[in-house]
Amino acid sequence: MTTSTPATSSKKVFFTGGAGFIGMHVVPLLLERGYDVKIFDNMSRGDRLAVNEYMSSGKVELVEGDVRYGGAVASAMRGCSHVIHFATVSINKSVADPYESIDINMTGNNNVFAAAADQGVERLVFASTASVYGDPERLPMHEDDTLRPLTPYCITKRAGEDLLGFYQRTKGLSWVANRFFNVYGPGQKLDAYYTSVINTFIQRIRSGQPPTIDGKGEQSMDFVHVHDLAKGVVASLECEAENFPVNIGTGVDTSVAQLAKILIQALGSDVEPIFRPRDVLVSRRAADITRAKELLGWEPTITVEEGMSELVKAAIES
Repeated sequence: MTTSTPATSSKKVFFTGGAGFIGMHVVPLLLERGYDVKIFDNMSRGDRLAVNEYMSSGKVELVEGDVRYGGAVASAMRGCSHVIHFATVSINKSVADPYESIDINMTGNNNVFAAAADQGVERLVFASTASVYGDPERLPMHEDDTLRPLTPYCITKRAGEDLLGFYQRTKGLSWVANRFFNVYGPGQKLDAYYTSVINTFIQRIRSGQPPTIDGKGEQSMDFVHVHDLAKGVVASLECEAENFPVNIGTGVDTSVAQLAKILIQALGSDVEPIFRPRDVLVSRRAADITRAKELLGWEPTITVEEGMSELVKAAIES
């Protein structure tokens, strides 16, 4: 496994959307590596309390702004050596309001990428998504597989990767696009798209009710813990290889039925899931993480069982 040398104090990361759930797990790792951090966030979903705590260290600053305004992005980025671009509209919101999704995601992508290219940053890390694959033809899903994004959110993520290629070719931008799989972990909002099923199951099991599952529960996700994912982001910022998309997942295909059993066991309950017979479009997810291991020197360390047990413990204590 490759290792990277710690950053020097002259390194500063411009971090769009850095006040969100994943960002608040990445920031402490950046500080440990010796980076200063400038968070650029409109704070619509940001954790202001957590940001304020990091700001007290003197190593983190917050600029409240909107990535749709190119001048504001370029001005705030000035003097930064690295960029992490997370600011985005969520996948479910993009279906309800495609106009806002295209506006924020595509215009925002271009503003951030163009400023980074113009200012000659050392590396840009882009939060892409496993959803660029659409319904995969095979498992595990490899970065070179055909992409069939299905929603405005996923389409803008794929286009974002293409746009990075444009700035690489025309201005020498160095980039890595992280295709995140189903991230979960402490601090995530209860209504988050990929974890709403987890929280619904936990609430039902805790109240003595069995979790209800449509069909046979064969639909699956690749659940990657936010602590592991955050390490993948930092590894992408520092790896020698450049200009490629990379899966950040576990390679483990966890079905909804398996998830229910894991949570029942973690809660020490004896309920059994109820399966509602109905036709369900079975979609499955599992990442091929060979490239992440080879180019980033990264692999996950937290199993689904360990991570879900931690979530259950947090839910009980809250």
